[in-house]
Amino acid sequence: MSIEFLNLRRVNEPLLDEIQQAVARVVNSGWYVLGAETAAFEEEFARYCGVRHCIGVGNGLDALHLALRARGIGPGDEVIVPSNTFIATWLAVSQAGARVVPVEPNERTCNLVPDRVEAAITPRTRAIIPVHLYGQPAEMESINAIARRHGLFVLEDAAQAHGARYNGSRTGSLGDAAAFSFYPGKNLGGMGDGGAIVTNDDDLATTIRKLRNYGSTVKYRHELVAVNSRLDEIQAAILRVKLRALDSENARRSGVAAAYAKALAGIPLQLPVVAPGAEPVWHLYVVRTQQRDALQAHLRKNGIETLVHYPIACHKQQAYAGTDWPALPIAEKLQGEILSLPMAPYLTSEEIQTVAASISKHFS
Repeated sequence: MSIEFLNLRRVNEPLLDEIQQAVARVVNSGWYVLGAETAAFEEEFARYCGVRHCIGVGNGLDALHLALRARGIGPGDEVIVPSNTFIATWLAVSQAGARVVPVEPNERTCNLVPDRVEAAITPRTRAIIPVHLYGQPAEMESINAIARRHGLFVLEDAAQAHGARYNGSRTGSLGDAAAFSFYPGKNLGGMGDGGAIVTNDDDLATTIRKLRNYGSTVKYRHELVAVNSRLDEIQAAILRVKLRALDSENARRSGVAAAYAKALAGIPLQLPVVAPGAEPVWHLYVVRTQQRDALQAHLRKNGIETLVHYPIACHKQQAYAGTDWPALPIAEKLQGEILSLPMAPYLTSEEIQTVAASISKHFS
């Protein structure tokens, strides 16, 4: 049996008729940018997250960057980020002109450690970006308490955590603002790039709406030096369809994760650990072993595709060469041990058992 890491055709197949109808609706409308579909999706996703505002933008990186800019964060400021994350988290800070301050994660959950966050705060710190990595919410109660003590902006990087909950509240409602990506492989993914910022801050939302649209709310009147980053109508229409299926698909992902945990029990492999209060949505199912490369090669030989999220730590990337980074041993250790197994709402029991049996055979 050949098992792909992710097959988007299989993900979208149950919704294909509705998606095609939604796309046709946009095509026939004659309005393709900042129209009725985007406005409707923004309202629906804000309500889903439990906040007042959603602003659709071009992608997840823009969502992070524009949220920082709208808060006035720029040159001379510092922003605390995880050392282990996708590089977009770091790039957003750099694009704003601020300084990246990496903090090491909890080795078990791979999310930020609040005590380490507080230790990294300086007089120049303006914001914290907790990443809900792999679909598991960070320890937001403690992070928010630290932020309140120091007067800091908390921007959730929720690009992998659509629908996840922490202490009963959804990601997107856990900080001052949150950035989402709708890249096709996400739990809530479009058929192209897309992103959004959600917030309860009225002033922040107003500024972001200007920043995404050439600094304008009235045509040909430009109040800010800004960008063009707008969620297009076709993606918004597709996302409206897929949002209605998100909770059921996330539930199926949770079932896959539970089946993996049961099937892999007793194998010398470190399985994902769920933190107290967290309800993950299992964007990825990431295991750890010092035999990662050998295990990945074995699975590939047996027709099972896996990926590494992420093989090179951000501070080791060429983009950030030349900076005198502090020692970040946990990020470097993780990059040599983590392996993402196939994870999708469509995976069958037979496919899960095939993956588990192949892993077991490698260690036997």
